[in-house]
Amino acid sequence: MIPERQIPTKAFVVEAPGSPFVLRDVVLDEVRDNEVLIEMMYTGLCHTDIVVQQGAMPVGDFPAVLVRRIGGAVKDKTLQEGDLVFLSFTSCNSCCACHEERNGFCRNMTAISFGGARGISAVDSPIKSPTGQPFRGQFFGQSSLSKLAIVSEGSVVKPSTSIIEEDLASLAPLGCGYLTGAGTILNILKPKPTSCLAVLGMGAVGLAALMTARAQGVENIVAVDIVDAKLELARTLGASYTLNTKSVATLDEGLRALFPGGVDQILDTTGVVALLESSVKALGHEGVLAIVGVAPGGSSLKIDPLEFMVNCKRIIGAIEGSANPAKLIPQLVDWYKQGKFPVDRLARVYAADSLDEALEDLHKGKVIKPILKWTEI
Repeated sequence: MIPERQIPTKAFVVEAPGSPFVLRDVVLDEVRDNEVLIEMMYTGLCHTDIVVQQGAMPVGDFPAVLVRRIGGAVKDKTLQEGDLVFLSFTSCNSCCACHEERNGFCRNMTAISFGGARGISAVDSPIKSPTGQPFRGQFFGQSSLSKLAIVSEGSVVKPSTSIIEEDLASLAPLGCGYLTGAGTILNILKPKPTSCLAVLGMGAVGLAALMTARAQGVENIVAVDIVDAKLELARTLGASYTLNTKSVATLDEGLRALFPGGVDQILDTTGVVALLESSVKALGHEGVLAIVGVAPGGSSLKIDPLEFMVNCKRIIGAIEGSANPAKLIPQLVDWYKQGKFPVDRLARVYAADSLDEALEDLHKGKVIKPILKWTEI
């Protein structure tokens, strides 16, 4: 227990859109009744953090922090100080989507997870500088780019089976990118074993989707990327086919060379408009395109409405895999232990004060999922 009413710690702070992540001294407020104080051991770096840092996605305001004590009104009474837990996004748990356990489609998701404050209409944050300057926190309900964080109880997921500290180094990103890829397969696309599925982009989200589809017994999975090394990794993780889009005139041409009638489902993690437009043409009758990647602001997707009507094609936006983290994360942990979800092959661990190196390696494609280790801070 930490007796002080205010809790000093360190966090990576972004002062303004486009500013770098800077490790700074910060102060946390006391934990409220529906919150939990978390000591970070590992934090998976997410592309969303970088998008927000660059000002391409709102976080409420800046400065902001992008990602031991339990509040008295926390509903999960099994939580105890010292438990090893996972963190994920938070949702309202009161709208129709949440009641149906499609928490990723929570109607209040933007206000709660991207507002950087304590709740839907709240303006306060649990984080400030030692001099009292307020910082935006509880991004995604947690702001886990911090040694200590006060998080919403809805962001805390306790695994159903025992895990050890060493597991966390590989499993820390389960609550975001891996959950998004896996959830999009399980909850949105739902491919059959005989389906033809293409996954665009072999980053953390795409590879998680690929491994999930393979774990579900899908026979025809096409991994698509522009980096041969990533495609080779995808093949070892279960891809039936690989396609480097640099080797074909269009994605449509490349996919129809493999499946002349078109593919049944495509999951896009890239946000590249040209690929999205070609994806629509590559879909077969009743084909579905699930979009996870964020296209650049101002871009527009050109499609043929008649083709959609005649061929019954669909486009679906996928947010956090339409998943309930409390159910999906324990399932992914079980798959990891069974060898069906080997995310340890995607990760590299960096000391928390080596964030710049981790980001550089991510940009250069040297690592799929960089993970920060906080134990030395």
